[in-house]
Order: sequence, then structure tokens, then C-alpha cells
Amino acid sequence: MKPEDRTTPTGRVGQVKEVTSLTNPIIKDIRALTQKKARDESGTFMAEGLKLVIDALDLGWTIRTLVYAKAAKGKTMVDEVAAKTVARGGLVLEVSEKVIATVTRRDNPQMVVGIFDQRYRALKDVKPGKGETYVALDRVRDPGNLGTIIRTADAAGASGVILVGETTDPFSLETVRATMGSVFAMPVMKANAGDFLAWSRGSGAQLVATHLAGAVDYRTIDYRARPSVLLMGNEQAGLPEELARGADRLARIPQSGRADSLNLAIATGIMLFEARRHLLSLEPAS
Repeated sequence: MKPEDRTTPTGRVGQVKEVTSLTNPIIKDIRALTQKKARDESGTFMAEGLKLVIDALDLGWTIRTLVYAKAAKGKTMVDEVAAKTVARGGLVLEVSEKVIATVTRRDNPQMVVGIFDQRYRALKDVKPGKGETYVALDRVRDPGNLGTIIRTADAAGASGVILVGETTDPFSLETVRATMGSVFAMPVMKANAGDFLAWSRGSGAQLVATHLAGAVDYRTIDYRARPSVLLMGNEQAGLPEELARGADRLARIPQSGRADSLNLAIATGIMLFEARRHLLSLEPAS
């Protein structure tokens, strides 16, 4: 591994380390981030793609390491991101395509990867305001579902995603990929069921839970008078009684056909955009 001083288009001189060996200890640590234990111990995670890295830096996320393939060398935007990384105290690695493919575990990998600090918002500090909608997910297990929900919540103008109980890791490689960058824009909170219910009761928000036994059509609920928290159950088991009893409204999404349930991400999207439709009626016409 050899360091090299390189002037970027921004005029900043930064140190770029060239790495070609898969056994390099830094690369081994980065590869380990595909495992939850390594992410938990380091408090970091991996995001792939130049756009995601740029978005994260623009939103103030802390970058620890920037990795880019030799094929990306000399590209203006890559050099600018490298300069920002060095300016913020991060490490920049220029690696072979074989190394970056091993890091991302892809045959056709992205040419740029960022290693960032994880970021959770404390639920106790969240005070829902008028017109705000939050999503709460009970024990969500599938990283693709979670990533899609975070992306959908971002698109629907939600204010945050609350993870209740033992959930899949929002910073796993699979989840981050599924968010398409929205993980950097959408605040994520986590709590156990008891703490979540206590927060919900004191938040001033209405807790709307979807439930197979729900008596209220989700379209008839007024999402405008108070901020709303949309509580969605586990993919297999649905909501436990403790959470169902704590809800202000138990809602159902009417269905036809032979399917007895909806995919969690689809159901969450339906709820989010219905709440959004109600809230849009409060906005003045342009």
C-alpha cells in the first residue's frame, strides 16, 4: 500500500492510499461490514455508488473511508468527493477492480464505496408536529422490505421510521441498497414495544395500526387533525396484542381475490400515500 499526494480539482492536496491486496487489513475490516457484528462493533456501515456518497456528504453524514476503483481515477466528481473526505478526516483508498468487487460482493460493482458512521435519532427527542406522519415497524425481518419502506417513506414525505423490537439492521448492505439513498434522508429511531407505546401516548399523535381484525377502513381515517404514526406488523405474525391494544385506530386495507395478505412494504406504501393524500388537502392551491 503506497501513499500518494494528489491535487484535486478543488485545489486541496490529499493523501490517497493505493491498495491492490485482498489481505490488506483495512480492506478486511471493510469486507467484514457485511456482517452485523462488525457493523455493531465499529458503528459504521457501507454505501455503494457515487451518488449515494455525494448525497450522504451533502446531508452531513460522517465518512470514515472512501474507496474507489482505478477506473474512476481522475473523474472530477470522484476527486471532489475524495477531497471532501480528506477534509473531514476520512481515509481515501484507490483499489483494483478485483478488490472493490470483493468488498461489495458484486460481479459488476459500483466504482465508489463510502464507509459512514451509523446514525440513529433518539425517540424521546421526537415531537410530532401538525401534518407529520411517521412509520413504526414491529419486528420487521426482511432487509428488502425495510429498505423499500424507508425509500417509500422518503418519497411520501414522512418524517421518520421507528423500528420497534428486534428488527433487521437498517444499515445492512441489503437494506441500504434497497433504500436507494433514502437511508441518508430519513431519520431512523428504535425502541422496544413498551418504550414505543409510552412515547406514543405522550406524543400527541394518533397511532393508526393495520390489523387483520381492524374495524376501520384505512381511507376513512382523518390524518389531518393530528400528526399520525402508522404502525405496521411483522411480516409473518402481524401485530402482537400489546401493540394492537395501544393503537387509537385499528385499520384494515380492503382486499379482493385469493391473497390473504399484502407484502409489508406494499401495505406501508398504501397507508403512507393515503395519509399524504389527506394532508395535501390542507395545502393551499398554488
